Amino acid sequence: MRDASLPPFINTRDDGVTLTLRVQPRASSDAIVGRHGDALRVRVTAPPADSAANEAVASLVARVLGRPASAVAVIHGHASRSKVVLVRGIAAAEVLRLLARHGGAG
Repeated sequence: MRDASLPPFINTRDDGVTLTLRVQPRASSDAIVGRHGDALRVRVTAPPADSAANEAVASLVARVLGRPASAVAVIHGHASRSKVVLVRGIAAAEVLRLLARHGGAG
């Protein structure tokens, strides 16, 4: 569900939120680095092969948002740099607060 008061990279769902991401694999470090158009820009050191980058993205999002790895899943864009990640059991306001504290919501 789209809430106009939220940034375009976050959508609410009954079971949590989805985040629209633009991923740069094979980066020098793992980080959420800000916005890329209507998406969050994410860098991961993992290569884009054998789901390594997808696993690294899910792990990074879980760590930044303080969620267990089992609560985060790539649900769209498995073979693309543009991805949608589902984060279960968290509200949009909490995601925004944690991203701002981490420095990745800008």
